[in-house]
Amino acid sequence: MQKPLTDIQQELEAREPIFHRAEFGTTRADFDAMMTEDFFEIGASGRRYSRSFILDTLEARHSKPIAHEELTPQNVECQLLAPDLYLLHYTLQQSDRNTRRTTLWQRVNDDWKIRFHQGTVIQDQDKT
Repeated sequence: MQKPLTDIQQELEAREPIFHRAEFGTTRADFDAMMTEDFFEIGASGRRYSRSFILDTLEARHSKPIAHEELTPQNVECQLLAPDLYLLHYTLQQSDRNTRRTTLWQRVNDDWKIRFHQGTVIQDQDKT
């Protein structure tokens, strides 16, 4: 039986922003387990980042103590795209910028895996 979309949204929202929730892991192996094999990311710069690049970056970032900024997604919306595939999008206010973020989440063997992620810097406020 499929869970209600509101329950799915709560589960996924608790995992966002991705790779910033220590309770889901902080090691390369943890991050590796969070992603599908075909994962990739499009960064705020518009560049496409491979799975291996992201793993290398996360491993380097977490190899030394880092100060964690409290990051809380806002205006979160979740959509079912296909069986066990969900689109989660939200805005994130950080100390140095505001971004719109989108993550494709796939349910795999009773766990969540990230298939795709994109972050885009908000230049101007919405006109609509």
